[in-house]
Amino acid sequence: MGRPRILGLCFAGTLSALGAFSASAQTYPSHPIKIVVGFGPASSADILARMLARQMEQKFNQAVVVENRAGNSSMLAAEAVARASPDGYTLFMATVANTINPAQTNSGFNLGRDMAPVALLAVVPNVLVANPSVPANDLKELIALAKAKPENLTFGTSGAGTASHLAAELFNNKIGTKIVAVHYQGGSNQAVNDLLAGRITLMFNVAATLAPHIAAGTLKAIAVAQPRRAGIMPRVPTMQEAGLADFDAGIWMGLLAPANTPPDIVNKLSAAANEALRSELVQAALKPQGIDSLGGGPAEFSNFIRADIDKWTSILTVAGLRKQ
Repeated sequence: MGRPRILGLCFAGTLSALGAFSASAQTYPSHPIKIVVGFGPASSADILARMLARQMEQKFNQAVVVENRAGNSSMLAAEAVARASPDGYTLFMATVANTINPAQTNSGFNLGRDMAPVALLAVVPNVLVANPSVPANDLKELIALAKAKPENLTFGTSGAGTASHLAAELFNNKIGTKIVAVHYQGGSNQAVNDLLAGRITLMFNVAATLAPHIAAGTLKAIAVAQPRRAGIMPRVPTMQEAGLADFDAGIWMGLLAPANTPPDIVNKLSAAANEALRSELVQAALKPQGIDSLGGGPAEFSNFIRADIDKWTSILTVAGLRKQ
């Protein structure tokens, strides 16, 4: 007699919990939402977060505030949000740094497992450029040159283990070369200056930064390092179009919540974020910043994160950059 009663109570408890999830989604949000960005003001992630926040405020009739918490390639912000209450009121604007950094440091943090993917939002395209002195005008010519005379080429990067460095290592891995990477710890500005001066020959960097130099003819655009052409330079082919398949080294951005956030709330946030992303106001504001919208729900973003972790873990391992 006791067992059926216990089962009945468990079933009732499950229904009660499901009902609570549904009710929480119906009343959500009832107070302000916070989006934590792991980089400083005016960064691409910050710009996108603030654009979304303004649109989501109108959708939810609640304040949506952006908090900048820079440090450790945005991992401080990621780990702080992962520890927050899973109620949908603390969100994180993730970037490719949050799949690269844990794979590089072997930290055990996993973006897809330790957080709830909400929406894949946008990408800052990287483009491969060359100094005009390099005797190659397209990707096929560059690959032939790299295989014949790799010692004549060097990649400038924004620092060891950064997105620009790993794009170079991905390129080496894809074509079977060992072009030397030259790291600039102060960021990309000095690397771009040295590329313009011919002290280095190649670089992957964000399209918006390189566009003026390409337009002036002081740098040669070889290919965009992502599956789609960059909105800011639509005439430059992708790696795929230029002959190198499955090459994606764009600086993506997406929204996540703490793990175990109720699915109804995650879906409500995802719908609002994607709606905001599609708005004419946001689209018009993103383009001059060199940010291309993507869009995608929780399942799509979860698959994307898993593939990104696998890709960078493999590249870091082959390049000997993983810390044990």
